[in-house]
Amino acid sequence: MVSAKSWDKVFAKSDKVTVKKVHFKNRYGIKLTGDLYMPKGVAKDAKLPAIAVSGPFGAVKEQSSGLYAQTLAERGFITLAFDPSYTGESAGKPRNVASPDINTEDFSAAVDYLSTHKNVDEDKIGIIGICGWGGWALNAAAMDTRIKATVASTMYDMTRVSAKGYNDSVDENASYEMLKQLNNQRTQDYKKGTYAGAPGLPEKLTGREPQFVQDYWHYYKTPRGFHKRSINSNGNWNTTSALGLINQPALQRSSEIRNAVLVIHGAKAHSRYFGEDAFKKLKGENKELLIIPGANHVDLYDNMEKIPFDKIENFFKTNLK
Repeated sequence: MVSAKSWDKVFAKSDKVTVKKVHFKNRYGIKLTGDLYMPKGVAKDAKLPAIAVSGPFGAVKEQSSGLYAQTLAERGFITLAFDPSYTGESAGKPRNVASPDINTEDFSAAVDYLSTHKNVDEDKIGIIGICGWGGWALNAAAMDTRIKATVASTMYDMTRVSAKGYNDSVDENASYEMLKQLNNQRTQDYKKGTYAGAPGLPEKLTGREPQFVQDYWHYYKTPRGFHKRSINSNGNWNTTSALGLINQPALQRSSEIRNAVLVIHGAKAHSRYFGEDAFKKLKGENKELLIIPGANHVDLYDNMEKIPFDKIENFFKTNLK
């Protein structure tokens, strides 16, 4: 179990849950690492509903996903916050790589682990994806029928923004030039035997950055959310990761999701259109879009007054039964 002395999360430890580091492999043989949160006092033969959580994009399980996992474990769920392939404490080389296929698979691997846990009811498993992982969560839910309920919180479609820029501002010619630069970088990486890092958050703010960049900075680069293993706090994505994101659009089958989905976004979030557009593709009466008044994108990472945990709890209790 994780002791108070060894606590390495950016949020306070709850005395209502136990936390245990666990390992499991995805379908590609990559060993993933997660933190398993359980309500205290669970009977040995109890079977509880479970939730796998990951994100934001470039974050680690000690940040926002761990906060979501711990909070929902306090409310009676077994939860698993995990690091995706190639990031944090999970395996995979080269480091800091994103992949639509592998990152979607990571969610299903977490479901594999939970479905075989002795205290989990395998017919009552849901997932939560935060930020870029909201997109992967919907992608996973379209493929994996074992996922009975999905929450996409402050979601990005990383494939869309990588290919088209914010608000689809990148035209076909600009996209072609971007591909040329990325493929030239592939050649240079191969020659050097290294992988160039993409630009990350600035070390210091000038005040001229877009507001959403400043919001990210105040989470990832300050004691509020800084973690040494987080790419956004202390590193860079592999530049050529963008090629896979550009070439393999996500959410192609999201309209086929039959199980319940809750999409949550902040009213003031620069990314709000991702969630609203994703919701428009969903079908059925068990889908819901919830817009949080006054909330920006990053508020839904850790602002306990903005994250609608009562709503999330009720959503899972309604749909994991």
